Amino acid sequence: MAEELNESISLDAIDWRLLDLLQADASLTNHALAQAAHVSPATALRRVKRLRDAGVIERFTALLAPRFAERGLSAVCEITLDRQGDEHQAAFEQRAVADAAVQQCWRVSPGPDFVLIAWAADMPAFHAFAQRLFTQDANVRNVKSYFALKRAKFDPRVEAVEPPR
Repeated sequence: MAEELNESISLDAIDWRLLDLLQADASLTNHALAQAAHVSPATALRRVKRLRDAGVIERFTALLAPRFAERGLSAVCEITLDRQGDEHQAAFEQRAVADAAVQQCWRVSPGPDFVLIAWAADMPAFHAFAQRLFTQDANVRNVKSYFALKRAKFDPRVEAVEPPR
């Protein structure tokens, strides 16, 4: 699988249709995918491999049902660093992405330097996470954590629309 997106890849209507179908249900068999995309199974297989190799498709994964995912705590954490140089941001980012509690890590601007989406089994587990990632890092100036009460929507889809010509 490609580490970075191959910027030279061009996508046509068939590629976009395959991407849209896979985002809706990545468990489709190649035959079902081909049938839904109105292409041959060989074409679907070749195109999906090309999209994976080019880094357009990062990975296939399973999303847990909300009633299971809502067990535990989901938190949105805003982190402001004391020193914002590239090397300091890279060091914090490396620590954040390596922590299993961090589901998403975003560098943002303006406002805080990072926004993390974190999950912990309970408050003691979240406290251990906060100690590990925020307290032990002398470069973390400020942290604001917001705990999710309800997940109204979670859809990581990217709209697969062919760009205008």
